Amino acid sequence: MTQESQRSPLPAERHSHLLAALERDGVVRVADLTTELGVTPVTVRRDIARLEREGRLVRVHGGAVAAAAHDGARDEEPDDRHPAGRSAPVVTPGADAAIGVLVPSLDYYWPGVVRGMEAEARRHGLRIVLRGSSYDTADERPALRRLVEADGVRGIICAPRIDGTTVHDVAKWLWASDVPHVLVEREAARAPHRDALESVVSDHALGALMAVHHLADLGHRRVGLVLSRESPTSRKVAAGWRAACSDLGLTSAEHFERLAPDRNRPEFSGVVDEVVNTALGSGTTALLVHSDPEASAVAQRAMDRGLSVPGDLSIVAYDDEVANLFSPAMTAVRPPRDAVGHAAVDLLVKRLADPSRPVHRMAISPRLMVRESTGPVRR
Repeated sequence: MTQESQRSPLPAERHSHLLAALERDGVVRVADLTTELGVTPVTVRRDIARLEREGRLVRVHGGAVAAAAHDGARDEEPDDRHPAGRSAPVVTPGADAAIGVLVPSLDYYWPGVVRGMEAEARRHGLRIVLRGSSYDTADERPALRRLVEADGVRGIICAPRIDGTTVHDVAKWLWASDVPHVLVEREAARAPHRDALESVVSDHALGALMAVHHLADLGHRRVGLVLSRESPTSRKVAAGWRAACSDLGLTSAEHFERLAPDRNRPEFSGVVDEVVNTALGSGTTALLVHSDPEASAVAQRAMDRGLSVPGDLSIVAYDDEVANLFSPAMTAVRPPRDAVGHAAVDLLVKRLADPSRPVHRMAISPRLMVRESTGPVRR
């Protein structure tokens, strides 16, 4: 059967063909079914995934085997049932079972998240196929497609770009692909009904709110905010900072907000100077700065100008990747990177085991690490 000479078979026809081949041969391969049915590999994988959910076969790398032939592939769990009364399958995947992970960076911030994923994946007998895109990638869908079609992953965890329509394009593709998926440090919904996608995020807004309240408890009334222009985290940090200012009754005359360009750009140094000048001119006594390198640059420039940290200017860094290495060691908000990674894999495994479960959206609280860069306001 070819795409040119035959109409596309209906799902019931494809399923019947697949199960007949499985009964005859004991194993089916995606590549063979693609040719025989004249459909795409994604369609075949969807059919296999659906038949697996019905307990009629077990997916393996590159295809499927009969459920009875897959020793130990499923256990019955009578306490966790599908609506039809059938026990939800437990994921016991075997040596080739993998989940795909696509993150925008393999250096700053994300290694901690990935380590949490790897530890949780090992606990479930899964391996991770890790791919990095970048914050400049225009479209992550080709990378996700390769994970599904070439690497044969059983599910996807990804952190797409959030600017423009990118995250919505990825969300639409994930939904249409029928591949179990979890967004990590991202949230998205599918039009037109705003159906949410499964997600795990750090509660960055809460982290910023905690930082400002810590500074207020030390007597600071003028608290500025410096954000990394390039970071998708900045939006939520700003929301938490503004909420804290509102809670504390701080007016616009008592705080200021600045966006810093990428620290590798030549204009970055000028923005750091402008931040310190604004703090001095406005009587600002404390700053929340995202992220650690930006916070270190501001602290260094303030000390170069003869200011004391924290005597004249208290500084809280956001991220806590390297904040403790600066002198003085910097008070910092620490997002729960490891816990986010663990939770993302755990959600994906539960989705694989029970595709009918409600969508879960999880927000995990960060911690405030109090160190030497914050102190009481000088009277």
